[in-house]
Amino acid sequence: MIADLSRFDPNGVSVANNNVFGLPFTEENASLIIIPVPWEVTVSFKSGTARSPEHILEASLQVDLFDSQFQNAWKKGVFMQAVDKKILLKNDILRKENELYLNFINSGEKIETNKFMRKTLKEVNEGCMQLNLWVYEKCLEQIKKGKKVGLLGGDHSTAYGLIKALSETYSNFGILQVDAHCDLRKSYEGLDHSHGSIMFNVLNDFPQVSKLIQLGIRDYCESEWNYICQSDFRIVTYFEKEIKERQFEGQTWSHISDEMISQLPEHVYISYDIDGLDPKLCPHTGTPVPGGFEMEQLSFVFRKILSSGRKIIGFDLCETGVSKDGWDENVGARVLFKLCNLMLCDK
Repeated sequence: MIADLSRFDPNGVSVANNNVFGLPFTEENASLIIIPVPWEVTVSFKSGTARSPEHILEASLQVDLFDSQFQNAWKKGVFMQAVDKKILLKNDILRKENELYLNFINSGEKIETNKFMRKTLKEVNEGCMQLNLWVYEKCLEQIKKGKKVGLLGGDHSTAYGLIKALSETYSNFGILQVDAHCDLRKSYEGLDHSHGSIMFNVLNDFPQVSKLIQLGIRDYCESEWNYICQSDFRIVTYFEKEIKERQFEGQTWSHISDEMISQLPEHVYISYDIDGLDPKLCPHTGTPVPGGFEMEQLSFVFRKILSSGRKIIGFDLCETGVSKDGWDENVGARVLFKLCNLMLCDK
């Protein structure tokens, strides 16, 4: 089904009862489906990301549709599904349970000595596994229909289901992870599917992911460092400190970008944790870290991926905070628009 755009003015004011970015597409006639996942059960610092999909949707109405690099990409159609209120309610319940559990272990208590806390941890882990299955089934349904799929979190753990669906579609692909953190912890804080464990779980569960390129990492632990060193270059991490030092020595961002991209296979998945950006752009993200990128630095890398002949097969955008002035969600909406254009213009 092809959308009728004859009465749609891309230069006009966004119509609020249209879909994301004010676009007049339906799920049937859109090429790209955005699946919102309102989930942040395992977040260990600041909360709010579970409600960011709704706020990003609202902020997206302020995004101009003209992109000088991908001028007509949006015409292929983007549709964002409605936030599932049952998932959000389950998130709120399990989030409170996890807060009790984290307060317990952070006080120095041992979970082995407390039957109630063992039960709480079990319920949280089971809830996260059920969420992963829900995301997987939603994504796989769209992929089987021939749709492109992007995921809008929620915390970073929400990407697991989409990556699982893609692993059943592609026999070999790489992940470009934009992040302040490695997310390579095993069962972080006893939580099997923590936001801090997403890439460990992906690499452990999906051999189809042949390469993980991490970009902008600046906060990590010793076990993650060891895991990277022992990965036989399945993981290549571009720490922010090293990137900056190479630039101080005179290397260009273009040269570093080409080096990164040369290590990626033909098919590439973009995992975009918004805390990879400078915190001035995302001050209310779950775990902000000083440093980070400007948006255009990353857009430059993504465009180079396309010009290299590689294909972007999916993306997630996670960890966007919710702010009183709407700043974080405004930035999130603009990052989302760029990711959508990259997907839609991809041949």
